[in-house]
This record gives sequence, C-alpha cells and structure tokens, in this order.
Amino acid sequence: MGLRWLQRFICFFVVLVGVWSLFATDSAIALTEEQKLFNEAWRIVNQAYVDPSFNGQNWWLVREKALKRPLPNREATYEAIQTMLASLGDPFTRLLRPAQFRSLQTTTAGELTGVGLQISTDPATGVLEVIAPIDGSPAAKAGIQPRDRILAIDGVSTNQLSLDEAAERMRGAAGSAVHLLLQRGSEAPQEITLQRGHIEINPVIAEARQVQGHTVGYIRLGQFSAMAATEMRKAIQRLEQQGAEEYILDLRNNPGGLLQAGVEIAQLWLDSGVIVYTVDRQGMIDSLNASGGALTHDPLVVLVNGGTASASEILAGALQDHGRARLVGDRTFGKGSIQSLFNLSDGSGLAVTIAYYETPNHHNINKVGIQPDRQVLDAPESLMAMGTAADPQYLAALELLHSPVQVATNAV
Repeated sequence: MGLRWLQRFICFFVVLVGVWSLFATDSAIALTEEQKLFNEAWRIVNQAYVDPSFNGQNWWLVREKALKRPLPNREATYEAIQTMLASLGDPFTRLLRPAQFRSLQTTTAGELTGVGLQISTDPATGVLEVIAPIDGSPAAKAGIQPRDRILAIDGVSTNQLSLDEAAERMRGAAGSAVHLLLQRGSEAPQEITLQRGHIEINPVIAEARQVQGHTVGYIRLGQFSAMAATEMRKAIQRLEQQGAEEYILDLRNNPGGLLQAGVEIAQLWLDSGVIVYTVDRQGMIDSLNASGGALTHDPLVVLVNGGTASASEILAGALQDHGRARLVGDRTFGKGSIQSLFNLSDGSGLAVTIAYYETPNHHNINKVGIQPDRQVLDAPESLMAMGTAADPQYLAALELLHSPVQVATNAV
C-alpha cells in the first residue's frame, strides 16, 4: 500500500513539475525583437521546407540552441539565420537581406543593374560557379561562360562568401568596376575587370529566317521573367503571320526564373497534357497542365546547354517528353527544385525550397540535367555567334528540322 502511494506521489510530482516548467518557460520567454525575427525565419522554414527531416536534424533543437545565444543587433540575427539555413545543405534556401530581396524582385520584373551573371554554389564542392551570363550584359560581352568558377571578387575569396553576399558584391552603380578571378575547367585562373551597367532584360528575341527554301522562326528566350510568356505569345503570332514553317527555340544560357512563366510558355506549344509534376514535403504529387491549345503545330527543335536551368529545364523536359520537340546541344544544368519567396517583417526575405519537380515522364533531373536527343558539344565561340552560321549547335538544329523524321504535333 505504501509503495503504491509513493508511486502515485512520484507520478503526481513529475506531472506537476512538468506543468510548472511549461508555464515557467512560457513566462520566461519574452523574445527580443532580434529573437522574434529569427523565430519568424525559423517558422517559415519549419512550415514550408521540402525536406521534413531538415537534412536529418532536430529542427526544434536548432531553434532552441539559437535562441540561447545573444543576438545583440540585426547583423548578428542575419548571421544566425544564415547559419541555420546553411545547416540544411541546400544552397537555394537562403536569406535575402532587404537590398538583396528588392533586387531579386526587380530582376524577375525584367530590370537589373550590375554585371549580368546568374550564379550558384556547387553543393558538392561549395565553389561559386556561373549558371549563365545574361544576353547583352558586361559578363556576356567579356566571354564568361556557364560553369566558369568564380574564385574571388575584388580580391575577396568566394569561399568566405554566401551566394547572396557574392551577388551583392557584384552589384553596384552603373559605370563602377568589379574585379573577378575566374577559372575555366583545368585552365589557370584569370582575373578580369568588368564595368557594371544597366541591363535591359529583353526575354524574347525572334526573327523569321529563310533557310534552304524554308521559313524558320528563330526564337531566343533569355529568362523567364514576368513578361516572358506575353512576349513569347507575341513572337509566335508574329512569326506565324510571316509564314514560319518550323521553329528553333533557343534556351541556351537561360538560367530560369519564374515557374509560372515556364508553364505558360509550355502551354503555347502544347495542346494538352502534363507540363510538370511537383513533389512536396509530404511526397504528394501535383501537376501543372496544358489545356488551351498550342499556337502552332509546326516542327520544333530546342537548343540547350549547361546554362539551361530550372524553368528552362521544365519547358525543355515537357516538350521532349511529349514528343513535341527534339533537343539539340549539351546536357542541361540539373536544377530540379522549386523555391518560393517569403517576406520577413524587417523588409528582408527568404528563398525556400518548397518542392522538387519531375518531367511528364517522371524524370527527376536534379543534379543530373536533361540529355539532348542530339548531343553537339561544339559550342559557338562567342555570344555574338549564337544562332548564326558560326554556331555548330544551331546548324545541327537546322539539319534536324530538315531531316525526314518529323516531330510529333501533339502530346501523347
């Protein structure tokens, strides 16, 4: 009897202490403004991040440890948020400080000031590398190419910089200079000086060309900005009026952009069918589809290379899987994740990976890329040579268009 009473007392005492601790903790947590901002970022990732294991760590424990450390100012808070995000091992989930957040929003709207480089961090090596230069930018004119590695910016090693810190260092007033230490393949590193400028992002360049008695519509898509789908629609309609019989869609060095723009452009080429599958943190699969009818059913070849990434790969993969187009060039970049932007209360923001995507045939291209139907490794020697007689990949696309095998005109 005495033993049973003692056990009940111990259980009651444990419960009482547990309840008291819970209330004591709640009353003790009077978060500072800096802690509130950190907690805001933590909560967004907790609710939205694609990997529910958070890279195999206890996400609540990450928060608890961080809030025990002093956060005396905003810079310390930003550094704590960056450390937290870095633990996910995902270079695309990142903090965007207020100026960076505004700049990213401006870029997707079609305006930019800087050198015109789309960059990424190699997850395996941590090395900063070029996805693609923007057409007409100082970087493109200097001959910088996809996969070039950026070792230093103005003498500061990029090993010491986050992705957004590196981007911030390359931004600046038009007319100012920035020095980059670049390495291509196994070549010796080389320093180049770029002059920053105002970069007009014209997402679509289109032209009707007469080739071997055929009217070829050549369309170059540079980026999936907010106006890209509208401009693509206008370009196709104009080329149709000019008598285009076949098309080349050039997605080389297109680093992507807005997912919705990629879907809307795919709808211009496909009658029906799945454009892309998305897979969320619960493993739930959703699809985005074409249903409105294509603007043209003329034969189509798509040019791709290592700078074809993200939304570009969604478009290329959909057209390839449905047999609507054949791909020519080199293997694409292999970015198969989808990010969403979230506002923080101080004007900064987070880019958070919320899903992975698969092509209509359920190919996961993340870190793998898309293999073209015809691989042509010989690339044009300069940006100015792209889409000309000095461009081996463009010539291969023309040859494929004029071969006896025709491209399917509808999704299967």
